[in-house]
Order: sequence, then C-alpha cells, then structure tokens
Amino acid sequence: MIIFRYLCRELLFATLAVSAVLMLMVMSGRFVKYLAEAAAGDLSANILFSLIGYRMPSFLELVLPLGLFVGILLAYGRLYIESEMTVLHACGFSERRLLMYTLAPAFMVALVVASMSLYFSPTGMERSSGLLTADKSRSEFDHLVPKKFVATEGNRAVYYADSLSKDKSTMHEVFLAELGSSSAETEADQQIVILAREGVQEIDPDTGLRYLVLRDGYRYEGVPGQRDYRLMKFTSYEVQLEVQQKRSNWGDRMEATSTLDLWRSDMPQERAFLHWRFSLPVLVMVVAVLAVPLSRTNPRQGRYAKMMPAVLLYITYLVILQGVRGAIEDGKIGNPAAIWLVHPPFLILGLILLGGGNWRRRPKRPSAEQSGGSADA
Repeated sequence: MIIFRYLCRELLFATLAVSAVLMLMVMSGRFVKYLAEAAAGDLSANILFSLIGYRMPSFLELVLPLGLFVGILLAYGRLYIESEMTVLHACGFSERRLLMYTLAPAFMVALVVASMSLYFSPTGMERSSGLLTADKSRSEFDHLVPKKFVATEGNRAVYYADSLSKDKSTMHEVFLAELGSSSAETEADQQIVILAREGVQEIDPDTGLRYLVLRDGYRYEGVPGQRDYRLMKFTSYEVQLEVQQKRSNWGDRMEATSTLDLWRSDMPQERAFLHWRFSLPVLVMVVAVLAVPLSRTNPRQGRYAKMMPAVLLYITYLVILQGVRGAIEDGKIGNPAAIWLVHPPFLILGLILLGGGNWRRRPKRPSAEQSGGSADA
C-alpha cells in the first residue's frame, strides 16, 4: 500500500499539473476569441465568463485523457531516471503490478471523463447555447461600442454613436447610413444618411418589434454623384431594427443534445455521437496501458527522450477515433458501433510493448533457510 499510495500521488500530481496547463492554454484561446467578438460588438461582455464556465466540461473531457497520458510519462520517467523504478523491479515489483497500480487512478480519471462527456458537457453546451441565443436575439444596437462604426447584419446599414448614457439606453450624436431601394431613373442604389441628436430603442407592445427612435435630426436621401438630394428635418424618426438570427451549427446542436436523447435516436449521426461519448472513458484506460511501457527511460537518454513519439502515438489514436466518427456521420460507414474497433489495436499494442518477459511475474527468491537446506542436502 505504501508503494501504491506513492505511485498514485506522483501520477495524480503530474496529471493535475499537465491538465491545468492544457486547460489554461485552451481556455485562454477561447477567451481571446470571445473577447474579440465582444470588442467588435458581436457579443455582450457580461456573458463572457459564463460562456467559459459552461464550456469548461467540454474542454476537460478532451484535456484529461491527454493530461493522464503525459502525466504517466513524466511521473514514471522521473522514477526511471532516478533509478527508483529499477530498485522496485529488483525487489520483485513486476510490470503487471505496475500496470494494475496505474489502472486504479486511471479508472478515477475515466469516471470523471465519463461524467463530463455524458452529463456535464451536454448540459453546459445547452446552457451556453441558450446564452448565445438570447444574446444574438438582441438588436445590433445592444452591442453598440461608442465612437466606432458598426455594420448591421447583412451589411445593410452602418451606424455610429458618439457616446452612450450610463444605462446604455440612449445614444447621443447618432449617425446612420443605410442602403435604400434602387432609383427607377438611374438604376443606382440610393443612399440614406441620418444625423440625429439622440436615439433610443422602443419595443412595440402589440407586435414586439424593435424600433430605433431618433430625435432632432436630418435625413438625407439621394444617389451619390447627383444633385437631386432630398433633405428632411424631423423631430422624431423611427427606424425598424432587424433581429439577428442565430446561425445554427450541427456540431453545437449535437454537443448540446443530452445523452438520453441520443440514446433514443435512430439517426446514424446521433448514434455515432453517442458512441463517441462512451468512447472517451475507454480512451483513458487504453492510453494508461500505452503510457506504462512508453515511460521506460534510460537515464543516459534523458527524461523526455520518448515524449515526442508517445505524444505522436496519442495524436494518431485520437485522430483515427475522430476520423471514424466523421466517416459514420458522413454516411461512409453504416454501423455506428464501428468506432469501437479503434480501441483494440492500440490496447494490443500497449500489451505488446509491455513485453512478455516483463509482463510475467518474476519468481520469488529462495529464503535463507531454503538455500541452506538445499546446500546441506
């Protein structure tokens, strides 16, 4: 038990450290993407951290298997470099026992990955999708950034506000340019430019439509390059605002679908996604078997000698798994259960790398009394 606790502590510590670094890299990249959208006015800044929190389980389900794999390589590689593993093997500690001790913490990680992939990840994706839907259903003017020209959806208009009120309900010194209908005489597009002292949003209680109400301004309409411009001064001018439509993404919908709904579905694409979710915990156990023999390191070679080949093997495993899932989704493979055929070859490879001689339990050395008795005989 002392050796078991020692190996588990070293392994879990390395796994947590690697997973934390990988999560920081993934989440920082995603956060930068959301931050750029918020700076461009396409996303509300007050939902950034909520989106990151809801997306975290979907990041963990892919980061933890790699973190465990690299953690085993680092932890056991250190034991080989410092000759601790050599001492254990000299005392009769076989590769089989090392594998069994490794599978215990790997099973704990597999349970965490299973909970993420089967429940927390689809739940988080559903809630993040709800946040994005509510945010995208708002008008473009809700994401207005002062002193910046912003194009509406479809590039049908460009608007600008010099400043906003503290509650962001009133825009001051508003500029709005929109593309009007074609002129019958010139067959050119008319341009409409509106300048107003302030603008506010109002919602029609009967229809629910949004309107931008501009006050104290001028409206210019005409074709650029011609003189027949029409000028109109107004006290109040209303412009109907278009509501952005959320772009549907098939992959996001699949990730947000609950495991129970996927189980009840007969569609090959959804069945493939269901098998993918159940494959992730199995992936954890298989990579644990692969990492044990790959962690063997010669002290003369260095601690990171086998790190690159091992990571390439893991990437190959994951790419093949995702490729089979993509082939099932595209209809190239008819049976969704074909994704399970990817695991056995890598499991067999891990058992082969363990080696027949190191896999068998080493015979116990005879005791002093037994050796003395045989000598007397």
